[in-house]
Amino acid sequence: MSDTTTDEIAAAVSVLQDAVDRGGTALTGRIPDEHQGLAYDVAHMAARAEASRAMLAYAEHGPAEAAQAAAFVADSFVELASRVFGREASWGVDEQLMRRAQPFAAKYAAPEFVAGLADSTPPSHLDDDFMMVRDTFRRFAEDRLAPVAEHIHRDDADIPEEIIAQLAETGAFGLSIPEEYGGFATGGEQDYIGMVVATEELSRGSLAAGGSLITRPEIFARGLLAGGTAEQRAYWLPRLSTAEKMSAIAVTEPDFGSDVAGIRTTARRHADSWVINGVKTWCTFAGRADVLMLLARTDTDPASGHRGLSVFIVDKPRAEGHSFSYNQPDGGTMQGRAIDTLGYRGMHSFEIVFDSWVVPADAVLGGEAGIGRGFYHQMAGFENGRLQTAARAVGVMQAAYEAARTYAADRTVFGQPIGSYQLTQVKLARMAFLIQAARQGSYAAARLMANGGGAVESAMMKAFACRAAEWVTREAMQIHGGMGYAEEFAVSRLFVDARVLSIFEGADEILCLKVIARHLTRAAG
Repeated sequence: MSDTTTDEIAAAVSVLQDAVDRGGTALTGRIPDEHQGLAYDVAHMAARAEASRAMLAYAEHGPAEAAQAAAFVADSFVELASRVFGREASWGVDEQLMRRAQPFAAKYAAPEFVAGLADSTPPSHLDDDFMMVRDTFRRFAEDRLAPVAEHIHRDDADIPEEIIAQLAETGAFGLSIPEEYGGFATGGEQDYIGMVVATEELSRGSLAAGGSLITRPEIFARGLLAGGTAEQRAYWLPRLSTAEKMSAIAVTEPDFGSDVAGIRTTARRHADSWVINGVKTWCTFAGRADVLMLLARTDTDPASGHRGLSVFIVDKPRAEGHSFSYNQPDGGTMQGRAIDTLGYRGMHSFEIVFDSWVVPADAVLGGEAGIGRGFYHQMAGFENGRLQTAARAVGVMQAAYEAARTYAADRTVFGQPIGSYQLTQVKLARMAFLIQAARQGSYAAARLMANGGGAVESAMMKAFACRAAEWVTREAMQIHGGMGYAEEFAVSRLFVDARVLSIFEGADEILCLKVIARHLTRAAG
């Protein structure tokens, strides 16, 4: 491993980026929607290239880190070849470019090399302050979340109130809320990286009861900071930071998922109030929540598109279990039912029907100035939500990898531990470097977001990390053999939990076609 040089990796990353740039150039002048197959593949390889640059920086720390980085970049070339072969002309990639990558891939994607990394676990190289954050939330995940995670999953139970209270005591709900509002954010990159680190560790203990529990307040808080009035910030942010008020997001509709510009839920003025009518779905945690961040159409002209949307802050009573129904004195109703899901249980994702539900005039996020600005306020929250989802994927992957390593060391087949077989070693090593690439890529995107950018990079890391989580958890389950299919082993929960990651906070296809590919075509043009 010591003969791996960062110059060699840098040259390989340059070739990988060249292929992505050519793919983006091939799309220039076309509409990505008319060339979805190409655009989707180029977007995913762009995410790989972004993660590869982060791994190149990681390689500077030492030979073990360089070996992991080389294996990941070589793995990315193998992925590139599978997407380009037979379609070189569409990509604008010629044989000469692919030949430049072949020696590197042959060396570092070789099973013999990859298997040799199975016992190598280089650190993430966080600063001391972030190591303290990691250790704090790792202890919480191990001591508080892990003991209840299986019960919540198998029984589709509510998240225990004591978990919410204990997590609030750690300050997790205030990580992105400025100090002036009772949170811990100081305005630097430490806010974003701290959130990524905390989210990973909590998700390692439980996706539903840990990492996802702090995502909804994060999205609402970002929306408030982007467009809320002074009064709205002063009221809601301190209460979010202490979990006095828990929030949920009501955006998706039965016929409109990521296409928020087409939503039909309406909010109409009536005297000094607004009347909401419509149906929202996949409103995660909406039963227990005290408030909904709801996106509704305030301009009924269909041509207004996303410009006709506004965000409403909708108070609601708390509810236990899988359904709720509330009535207002003037006849308005709000009814919710939980949608049964194969994983990600405990958060309970609701479908909510609003029938003439009345909210006060000042419920519009941003007040009068916020009318018609809802799309932008919502996106301000979702951009960071995508980065958090990447971190959630890393946490789920890390838990699956650790479970697989332990089982591979303990389980004996044909007279020796299955961890001693090359195929198992290759799987474990690939898990490790995929996780590290997603982790380092998330750190890099967090730094960009702290400096006012990072929106596209966050989308890339979500696309990459969530797809990687599906493979990692599947192979961790496979290493467990028949016991991986048994619910008594946590790896089965991790497998079904991982599947949702590519769907929520921006479906994989939408991110690739509408965000990443469009960015690439603009950059190439």
